[in-house]
Amino acid sequence: MLNINNSWSQKLQEEFAKPYFQELQSFLNSEFKTHTIYPPKDHIFNAFNLTPFENVKVVILGQDPYHGKNQAHGLAFSVLNGIKTPPSLVNIFKELKSDIGCKEASTTELTSWATQGVFLINAVLSVREGEPNSHKAKGWEIFTDSVIKKLSYESENLVFILWGKPAQNKVKLIDESKHLVLKAPHPSPLSSYRGFFDSKPFSKTNEYLHTHSKKTIEWCL
Repeated sequence: MLNINNSWSQKLQEEFAKPYFQELQSFLNSEFKTHTIYPPKDHIFNAFNLTPFENVKVVILGQDPYHGKNQAHGLAFSVLNGIKTPPSLVNIFKELKSDIGCKEASTTELTSWATQGVFLINAVLSVREGEPNSHKAKGWEIFTDSVIKKLSYESENLVFILWGKPAQNKVKLIDESKHLVLKAPHPSPLSSYRGFFDSKPFSKTNEYLHTHSKKTIEWCL
């Protein structure tokens, strides 16, 4: 199952050997045999494979993958082209237009963000079809917490974009003395009217990257 970029594989070698991760693998092997799981097995580590450890400049943290048919492909908030745009992504696109003037997006896949150094990771990396949070508390959170801690500890001047309470609870894993943390409500329609809009995460991120002599992100899609 471990189809993961070599730079991440070396960084996380100890994590993969821990008992909780072995149990998680057994659980996933069973789930893939008995249920429809998203994303497909070979896409679970897409965020890692598209954004090697040393390339990470921005971290956007989601909760768990989309659970609709053929939506999730391993990047938080991103869906494959041809699939109806989920409400959260619709609102992200609205904020892109408002914040930095992007035109209507020509794709729903956020792959170009990932290849520029935007690490789009969910706290939980898999889900049963039609059952949100069905893979919660199975070990993924321990794994992704360790990923966030490693990024915080071993990198300099990253931007962590934390949308919603579950993501914001991860702030304790991040050294705010050497990274920028941007918090806002989740882009879901259930919460976005309470402050997601006009939070300006994209322009604030680029200002910070520019200040620290890093190439800015071309956010428009």
